[in-house]
Amino acid sequence: MGLHRAGFDVIGVDIEPQPRYPFQFIQADALTYPLDMAAFIWASPPCQRFSDLAKRNGNGHEWPDYIDPIRKRLESSGIHYVIENVEGAPLRDPVMLCGTMFPGLRVLRHRGFEASFPIIAPPHGKHPLVYTMDKRKAHYGKLDQNTAFVQVTGGGNCSVKNAAAAMGIDWMTKDELNEAIPPAYSEFIGRAALQHIQQREAA
Repeated sequence: MGLHRAGFDVIGVDIEPQPRYPFQFIQADALTYPLDMAAFIWASPPCQRFSDLAKRNGNGHEWPDYIDPIRKRLESSGIHYVIENVEGAPLRDPVMLCGTMFPGLRVLRHRGFEASFPIIAPPHGKHPLVYTMDKRKAHYGKLDQNTAFVQVTGGGNCSVKNAAAAMGIDWMTKDELNEAIPPAYSEFIGRAALQHIQQREAA
């Protein structure tokens, strides 16, 4: 959605069906699907290998690492690209985005972005307290989930309605929200990508 808002015609490719995807969708393997029709490629490889949960469980090695093969494919294409993944993933010189950088968002959600073009992140604001249902927390009962920052994860701590509002997404299930990034992130990066594409075309 963020890339659409930035000005791109979006085609999604995933090996799994995505019935709620709001744009043209092709079920295919992203590692083999032709790239030559694209002006810009956004890649979000599965992140389980590098997730905090895998680190806690010590089983990250059980999940495949798709970042390196995807990077090689994107670099050989000559097309501007970005690779998005969780903090700690082996991205090259990633730019980190956080919900505090975008007015209207109510989720922290740090994500790294490796790009074939320069990206300058907005200022990283101070993290606010996040709504909690954990009675052990000192701020339990002091925040309203309708207005406070919330946690959007597998465990979660708020209603699905508030998780969707916090992320700026109204077309996903809770499980999909848990793995998504706010469209504000992809719109910000998409606008930077479009600027570089236009500069290259002008040159």
